[in-house]
Amino acid sequence: MPDTQTPKLDAPIVLVHGLCGYERVTALGRTLRDYFPGIRQQLETAGNRVLVPRLSCTLGVEARAAELKRYIERNVPTGPVHVIGHSMGGLDGRYMVSRLGMAERVKSLTTVGTPHRGSAFADWGVRRFGRLAAPFFQLLGVSYQAFLDLTTFGCQQFNETVPDAPGVRYLSVAGVCESRWMGPEWRIPHGIVSQAEGPNDGVVSVASARWGEHMDVWTGDHLNLVNWPNRIALRSGVWESFAPDYGRIIRRIAEA
Repeated sequence: MPDTQTPKLDAPIVLVHGLCGYERVTALGRTLRDYFPGIRQQLETAGNRVLVPRLSCTLGVEARAAELKRYIERNVPTGPVHVIGHSMGGLDGRYMVSRLGMAERVKSLTTVGTPHRGSAFADWGVRRFGRLAAPFFQLLGVSYQAFLDLTTFGCQQFNETVPDAPGVRYLSVAGVCESRWMGPEWRIPHGIVSQAEGPNDGVVSVASARWGEHMDVWTGDHLNLVNWPNRIALRSGVWESFAPDYGRIIRRIAEA
């Protein structure tokens, strides 16, 4: 059973969404979809201040990291913060800390399902659809740099130029999606990543997600890791919220 005891940290927590993510979707003043459902509430109930920026959907890591820095400086003008980034959001956090002068502000950076070494599925997508999709994105005036940044080559270059900052605590969580709980939308990417990299959450392998202090491997697909319910487990009556697991992340940080 997950540990539900969530401590209060000494600094605000910033939750960073991944590619094509958002803070929340609202209509008529009501929240229809939260990117981190239940997680913000889990952390806030313990007295933590939790912030969730809205970053650009498909801009590259460098641009999104700059957006993240501006958001933190605007909402937390002084003092430290703890950053938890899902998927590409973890790379945004790493770039911000290492290259944008935020090492003195960020006490810890926890990455969840982040492709630190890229994703074979991103390679496959760019190789198959890159030439066809690029003109379409250009016609719409929409950046597609994010997809290039998530390839294994893009992340190799990233890791060569974005070293970890001394004094910042780096932690990570990976995911593994078991076949019996895997929805049809994950089967193709899961198979591609499995063949190239081994166990994965549907798009990011455990090997790619490991960084810094590797905390845990959770059972779930890439979106289950941020507490999006697994439809198959939900129908079977065995779905359990991942929000308490974020409480364990906070406890690990607090124990330091």
